Amino acid sequence: MRGFYGGGATDPNKSVVGRRGFRRELSREAALTSMNRFMDQREQLLKLNQIGIALSNERNLGALLDLILHEARNFTRAEAGTLFTRHGEHLKFEVAHNDVLSEKLGRGNTARHIRDTLIPITKQSLAGYTAATGEVLNIPDAYAIPAESEYRFNDEYDRRNGFRTQSLLVVPMKSVQDEVIGVLQLLNARDEGGKIVPFDRRFEMLVLSLASQAAVAYRNACLTQEIKQAYLDTILRLSIAAEYRDTDTAVHIRRMSLYSAAIAEAMPLPADEVEQILFASPMHDIGKIGVSDRILQKPGKLTEEEFAEMKKHTTIGAAILDGAEAPVLKLSCEIALAHHEKWDGSGYPAGVKGADIPLPGRIVAVADVFDALASARCYKPAMPFEKAVAIVEEGAGKHFDPDCVAAFRRALPKIRQIYDEYRDEAAGMLKLSAAAPFPAR
Repeated sequence: MRGFYGGGATDPNKSVVGRRGFRRELSREAALTSMNRFMDQREQLLKLNQIGIALSNERNLGALLDLILHEARNFTRAEAGTLFTRHGEHLKFEVAHNDVLSEKLGRGNTARHIRDTLIPITKQSLAGYTAATGEVLNIPDAYAIPAESEYRFNDEYDRRNGFRTQSLLVVPMKSVQDEVIGVLQLLNARDEGGKIVPFDRRFEMLVLSLASQAAVAYRNACLTQEIKQAYLDTILRLSIAAEYRDTDTAVHIRRMSLYSAAIAEAMPLPADEVEQILFASPMHDIGKIGVSDRILQKPGKLTEEEFAEMKKHTTIGAAILDGAEAPVLKLSCEIALAHHEKWDGSGYPAGVKGADIPLPGRIVAVADVFDALASARCYKPAMPFEKAVAIVEEGAGKHFDPDCVAAFRRALPKIRQIYDEYRDEAAGMLKLSAAAPFPAR
C-alpha cells in the first residue's frame, strides 16, 4: 500500500480520508453523468415538442412529408432517409433525402429512380416488415442481417448510386387507431465526429413518438387536401354550369386555372397566394351566364354591337361575386373584373393600365389569352403551341405585364405539360368527369 495515498508509512487516518475522498469523487462523477443524461433527455423532449408544433402547423401535404423526414434525420443525425405512405397493401415512396448523394448528383436527383414507386407490404423488405408488424427495426449493419431473419436488405439503391448503407432505423407511423399509415426509414447515424455508427437504442422511443406526431399531422393534412379538393371540384363544376352553352368552356377552365397557377408560382408568389389563384381563376368568365347564346356560339367574327355585349361579362361576373366574404370569392371577383384589362390601358371594362391592374388579373390575362390562342374554338382552329407562345411574348408591355410574361416563359415546361395532358378535348372531358384532382401544392 506504500505510496498509494502519497504517504510514506501506512497512515490509517489518511487512508480513511483518502478512500472517502475517492468515493466522493466517484459519487460526484456519477451524479454529473446522471444529470447530463437528464439534461440530454430534457433537451430531446423539448425538441420533440417543437417538432410536433411545427408539424401541426404545416397543412401542405408535400411540404409536410418533407418536413417530417428532415426533422427525423436531424433528430437522429441520420445521413439519409426515406418516407413511405401506406396505400392499401402497398407502400409508396414519397420523399427521399441523402446528404452524400446530394453533393454528388445534386439536390433533387437522389430519388429520381424511386420516387412514387409502389412496393408490396410483405415481411421480406425492411419497410414492408415494419408496415406489416408495426415493429421498430434497429439494424447496426444492413449487410450483416442474420440469415434466419424474415426480412432482407435490398442493396439495389446502393449499387445503382454508389452508396453504402450501414446502420438503419425503420419506424412505423401509427395513427391514433394504432394503424400503420406510413414508415420512416433512417440511414447511417453519425456521431459528433462524423463517423457512421449504429442508431442509439435510446432514440427508438423518441423517434417512435415523433412518427406518431407525424402520423397525426399527415392525417390532418390529407383531410385538409380532401376538403380543398371538394371545394375546387365544386367551383369547377359551377363555373362549367354557368358557361355550359359555350362548348369549349369546360376544359378551358381547367387548363387556364392550371396555367394561371404555374405563372403565379414562377413570379414567384408565396405558395398560399398561388393556391388562391388556382382556386379563384376558374370563375374568371362566370359573367358569361348573362351573355346571349347567339353571341357565345357565333362561329364568325362578332360585330361591334355583339362585342360590346360580350364585354359585359366582366362586370356581370363581378356583380355576381361582389359582397362575398370568403377570400377566394373576393379574389374571383377581382379577377372576373380585371382579366381583360391591358397593360397599355386599351383593355376593358375600365381601361385601367399598368400596375393599377390587380396582379391576379394580370396573371390570368396571360393564361386566358394563351389558352384561347392554343385551343380550337367554334370560330377558329387551334394555333400551334410555339406560335401561341410567341404571340404572348410579343404582347409584353402592350397587352400584358412584362413581369407576368417573363414568369410565363419560366413556367413553359410546366405549361407544356398541362397543354399536352389536356390537349385533346375528349380526353380532357374524361379527366373532368373522373374528377381528377388538381396538383397538390
